Amino acid sequence: MTTTEHIESFKANFQSSARNVRRGLSGRAVLGTLVVLALLFLVGMLPRWRANAALTSAVRDQRPTVSVVTTQRPDGAANLVLPGSTQAIQEAAMYARTNGYVRKWYTDIGTKVEAGQLLAEIETPEIDQELNQARAAAQQAAANSELARATLKRWQELVEKKVVSSQEFDERKSALDARQADLAAAQANVARLEKLQGFQKVVAPFAGIVTARNIDNGALVSAGNGGQNAALFHVAETDTLRIYVTVPQTNARSVAPGQSAAVSFREIPEKTFDAKVVRTAGALDPASRTLLTELQVANSDGQLFPGMYAEIKFAFPQDPRTLLVPGNAVMVQSDGPKVMTVDAKQTIRTRPVKLGRDLGDKVEILSGLNPAEPLVANPSGSLHEGVEVKVQGQPSKS
Repeated sequence: MTTTEHIESFKANFQSSARNVRRGLSGRAVLGTLVVLALLFLVGMLPRWRANAALTSAVRDQRPTVSVVTTQRPDGAANLVLPGSTQAIQEAAMYARTNGYVRKWYTDIGTKVEAGQLLAEIETPEIDQELNQARAAAQQAAANSELARATLKRWQELVEKKVVSSQEFDERKSALDARQADLAAAQANVARLEKLQGFQKVVAPFAGIVTARNIDNGALVSAGNGGQNAALFHVAETDTLRIYVTVPQTNARSVAPGQSAAVSFREIPEKTFDAKVVRTAGALDPASRTLLTELQVANSDGQLFPGMYAEIKFAFPQDPRTLLVPGNAVMVQSDGPKVMTVDAKQTIRTRPVKLGRDLGDKVEILSGLNPAEPLVANPSGSLHEGVEVKVQGQPSKS
């Protein structure tokens, strides 16, 4: 091989080696570049991923929080709790029935009285004087009547003897009739004034307790109960108390005379009292669609007072096919009653339902719900179909 050939061969090998070296360097450079770009991508995107995750978490945290309750099947009787207040079985306001001054009062508030017992005396000087005058006028009328009677008797004898005419006799007879009428009027006036004088004594109309006294000795009183005239006393019979409640239309047919109810008072939490339905109005109030019902409860021991707030609990039989939900889970809208449920994805679903009886704290659902569905309690106006929510705690039973 010539020198020229050796030189050409070396040159060719050198170029080939150079190309191989360049290829190796180019691959490593590309790989390094890719690694650098990947690192730069990760460094640039990681904060963005973190921001997106934080934003998603913030959005999740901003979902409205709701409390849920579950439906229940009725167990035994349904309790309907209604508010009411106690009243005396009978109560009377004692007004003055004559004009005068209070001479003396004998009973004060809290005093137990019997029927006819004297409560106060009223001094009536004007009535006394009028009565004396009326009695004198009655005596005068009686004397005139006797004189007219004697005169008529004499004129009758004269008529029989033909001494006077029948016309004159008739005139004397008419005079007697007039005198007798005057006497009757005078006697009626005496009776009226004696009756007014009898009203000097203010007595209890029935056995009970004095609940108010509005007079003092020497006070001026006037007959009647109008204008500025105040009642002298209030007397109430409290051995039995009555309670009026208004029963909703959905329960009205379940209430009847003789039915029992339990009455409780916040002031006496350890005890309930038995009451009986004695009568109902027999018709619903067209404004409220409720039935006025009267109950009576025994109070011989005096534990209860008229005017106390009471809670009356009725027990009604229930249909086991119905569902019971808390009243605060039901929304009554223009297109009918609805409830809001929460599905497995914690999304609000609105359900139209058919209501049954209102049992106070619970409401019967006749259709539109499945048993054990979680219902939103006290749904707010911001909730509607499809809204994602967070459920607070565990569902409470209705």
